[in-house]
Amino acid sequence: MDSKKAKKIKSENKQHKTYAPILEAIKRSSSNGGSIQFHIPGHTKGVGILPDFKALLDKYGAATLDSTDEFENIGTLHPPTGPIKEAQELAAKAFGAKESFFLLNGSSIGNMALALTLIKPDDKVLIGRNCHRSIVTGMIMSSANPIWITPKKHEKYSIWGEITPEDVKNHIEANPDIKLVWITSPTYEGIVSDIKSISNICKSYNIPLIVDEAHGCLWNFSPKKLPTSALHLGASAVVHSMHKTGGSFSQSSILHVSKDSIIDVDRLKHNLRLLHTTSPSILLLASIDAARAYLQSQDGKKLIDNAIYNAMYVREELKHYENVHILSNNDDFKIDPTKLYITIDGFSGARLETILKTEFNIEIESTTDHGFLALLNIGNNFDEVKYFVESIKKIATSNYHDISYMEKLKFMPLLTPTIKMTPREAFYMESEKVSLEDSVGRISSEIIAECPPGIFILVPGELITDAHLPYLRKYKEISVLKD
Repeated sequence: MDSKKAKKIKSENKQHKTYAPILEAIKRSSSNGGSIQFHIPGHTKGVGILPDFKALLDKYGAATLDSTDEFENIGTLHPPTGPIKEAQELAAKAFGAKESFFLLNGSSIGNMALALTLIKPDDKVLIGRNCHRSIVTGMIMSSANPIWITPKKHEKYSIWGEITPEDVKNHIEANPDIKLVWITSPTYEGIVSDIKSISNICKSYNIPLIVDEAHGCLWNFSPKKLPTSALHLGASAVVHSMHKTGGSFSQSSILHVSKDSIIDVDRLKHNLRLLHTTSPSILLLASIDAARAYLQSQDGKKLIDNAIYNAMYVREELKHYENVHILSNNDDFKIDPTKLYITIDGFSGARLETILKTEFNIEIESTTDHGFLALLNIGNNFDEVKYFVESIKKIATSNYHDISYMEKLKFMPLLTPTIKMTPREAFYMESEKVSLEDSVGRISSEIIAECPPGIFILVPGELITDAHLPYLRKYKEISVLKD
């Protein structure tokens, strides 16, 4: 749909008071035939959805099925009863957990509930600098005192990497009153930490380990080809964003408590109920259940195998191009192979994203200063993957100086935060808005985290420096503590 036609429809709808901007945006996007997607959600336009569930949606429509009162025997979410309880039990069995809980506000709500369950005011918590903003929110809610552990920096790719067992041990020895260790693995780009060794260290100090494994929900269904889930390596609890790669609808996730966990499950249930909506979406719940069932099935496992094969095909086809680099196990760390972090010499990630979209109608997951992330999902077919490969080859061997793109925002800085106070202290102190330039030397009172990937640029209580400025250009003003 051309811009003139879109503006006309917008004007007409406004006149009739029927204008709904989100709806109109969906209409425009759907009318242009759609792009080739290598990003979240993992079902990729419904291809990776359990056929029975998709058929139900096609037959009755989402509006008909989006109900609570009509389905009298569906059960309740808090406490879990009926089919909902059974579905959670099946999920626990499938993932190898003691108990599993369906989440309807992404893995974020699971992280927040874990924080409230495991952290008392002023408890020291060892947290990876590359954590999701929801964990920072959990720190604010629980009054935690975070101790930041810096992952390995991979300057070549401009990304955070793994957290080492040695660093975990050193931080615990320097802070013997640490009550909890909380790390992210895999990283957004697929780098996996040595969870087994980290878990053994935590157990030796009687400290629970929580792993944000949001991007690893496929691992349990292909243990020989994908990394091992932290659930089986000693973590007390794990969150999985089923919608990211598992084929459920956006916003749906699962929180797992491991079989040997020391977590007070009753208290966790209480906190989940405290945070959850009282009107849970049956469609989201059904999509989690359907995704689990599909991933367990032979057809689902074939989709996972296909995703792995497709990813390896991309890696094999592009390895002969000296100016194309793909994050891999050859870089001395373990990765999830279905995540393709790619750089091309002479191109920024933002520029590559623009070329892929405008020239090839390809949408990728995210960009960094140096490259971009493409996800090989269970919903992607081989023809799409071949087209993606040929597109990268053309970019790598062609002159694209005629395509201009002004980069207004850089990716996330690889900075260890200078912390002046806890996030909660800063969050509740009196604040004011100042210009971006005037924020240098002041203390942030807000979380600033671009999503994706949701990793913070600034956390409440952090000192703002000149090094932050290139990553905050979209912000005219910053909330800081009053002097």
